[in-house]
Amino acid sequence: MSSYATPQTAPLRHFLQFRDFTKDEILYVLDRARIIKDKFKRYIPHRTLHDRNLAMVFEKASTRTRVSFEAGMYQLGGSVIHLTTGDSQLGRSEPIEDTARVISRMVDLVMIRTFEQTRLERFAAHSRVPVINGLTNEYHPCQILADILTFIEHLGPIQGKTVAWIGDGNNMAYTWLQAAEMLGFQLHVSTPRGYELQPERIGRPPETVLRQFSNPMDACRGAHLVTTDVWTSMGYEEENEERRRAFADWCVDAEMMAAADPKAIFMHCLPAHRGEEVTGDVIDGHQSVVWDEAENRLHVQKALMEFLLLGQVDE
Repeated sequence: MSSYATPQTAPLRHFLQFRDFTKDEILYVLDRARIIKDKFKRYIPHRTLHDRNLAMVFEKASTRTRVSFEAGMYQLGGSVIHLTTGDSQLGRSEPIEDTARVISRMVDLVMIRTFEQTRLERFAAHSRVPVINGLTNEYHPCQILADILTFIEHLGPIQGKTVAWIGDGNNMAYTWLQAAEMLGFQLHVSTPRGYELQPERIGRPPETVLRQFSNPMDACRGAHLVTTDVWTSMGYEEENEERRRAFADWCVDAEMMAAADPKAIFMHCLPAHRGEEVTGDVIDGHQSVVWDEAENRLHVQKALMEFLLLGQVDE
């Protein structure tokens, strides 16, 4: 295959949540990301999406999502259009279905970072091009792809391993659960009372997939990965003080990491608040892989965009 893309051969697909792909497709994207990352590190151009256009729609602010998608698309040979509610009709009550119909006639791919998952789904239902979830209140699939790639780089295949999620039962936790169900690892979850995973959303996964703990130390025991997020996600700022009190015992510290597997690693999707959800000695310590994790958003999203537009390629 040449360094330039051929016309789209893949059928129209979206990546709105982790389970939108099959296990084999997820593993393909992860393998492809490793190839693309290796070429990036060796300064070998990889422009399979030459002359393609990505529209990025931000209804929630972002640093890592914007930089990783924008840099990634340019590195693939394409171009990027950046939209927010402040500089588009999205902020002036245009129906999102109409926005989708128009934007998808002008670009090849759309990434949206928004609030409710239903808003993303409405856009995708009226889009003529693939739509990617850059984050919603319910799911954050691109971040979990990057996290799993990082896990593989440091500890090998994630199948059969244990991941401990400490903190809020939020979009990250729900996406980790989808990944555990699909890829065959066990998820330990510990949240304060009132912030648990909602039974109506998760069903009844077996203990081989999900175990929930009231004590975060118990969740960390034997885990190969300990991971967390901010206590107050974007959109819940009015609950900040209440959450600070509720989550006081859910700060990942050296004692929790010592309870994990001796080779355990620590992840955080960032931005982090040292002294709240994680201590400084953990996030800046030898077990932390958060900077590799952050960089891997770039590489795994390049593989994702390529897959959505071209399908599986042999190069």
